[in-house]
Amino acid sequence: MPMRVSRVGIKTANIALAAQSEDAGVVSGTTEPIQSPRKRHAIELFEPLPRHYDRVAAVLSFGQDPRWRHAMVSAVHAKPEERVLDVATGTGLVAQALVRAYRCSVVGLDQSSRMLERAHQRLACDPQLAERVRLVMGEAEQLPFADAEFDHLTFTYLLRYVDDPAATLCELSRVVKPGGRVAMLEFAVPERQPWRTLWSFYTRVGLPASGRLISREWSRTGSFLARSIPEFYSRIPLDRLVELWREAGIEAVQVRRMSLGGGVVIWGTKADGQRRVI
Repeated sequence: MPMRVSRVGIKTANIALAAQSEDAGVVSGTTEPIQSPRKRHAIELFEPLPRHYDRVAAVLSFGQDPRWRHAMVSAVHAKPEERVLDVATGTGLVAQALVRAYRCSVVGLDQSSRMLERAHQRLACDPQLAERVRLVMGEAEQLPFADAEFDHLTFTYLLRYVDDPAATLCELSRVVKPGGRVAMLEFAVPERQPWRTLWSFYTRVGLPASGRLISREWSRTGSFLARSIPEFYSRIPLDRLVELWREAGIEAVQVRRMSLGGGVVIWGTKADGQRRVI
């Protein structure tokens, strides 16, 4: 069942943690890490990657990753006075895009200290961005925030790395105010031929090979993506994923397939009287 966190508890814990982490620019969450095999593998896979993550991610997606992020951010419609939670913020690209698009405040959350260090470097280069972005170490499965604390929420390349996507969606929805937007970006599998065949060839052969040209770590990542993307949709087809959004209390769900089906952006609106999945 999604966890509830009191505002008083969060404030007290974050004040203490902020005092310890102020120099690093990152505040730790209040929950203990979840170390399932899937979780450990995700952390180990991405720990060596932050330095070149943004550039390489764009290259491996044939330059489509920036377009996908822009489409997701455009679905949020935040106002300058609103707060957005960006889950799996990574190096902070989405947080940066949200601030530039809407002049809103953003909390960027990630489970990787290395990714957050890279995000902090991005903030250090842009004082105006740093004024509006706060970085928090934590996990999507147990968010260290109170119910309905944020006006909107975004998350990127997340659900393939959690053990229970349905429960995670409920937890993400929990912290969003009724009427707020929730938006997601993820890789997808093209439905139509010949694009599906070409996509399969690229993910099985081209993606690992491209990774090898960059580094051993990116070769491992390429091989992992070639397995994890189709495996995720074999477990949770896109239609079922949309149902999970609705079951998590998100209505008016819309799906935009992009780049011939290689990417997907999903967004919806937090309903009043959220139904909880136990």
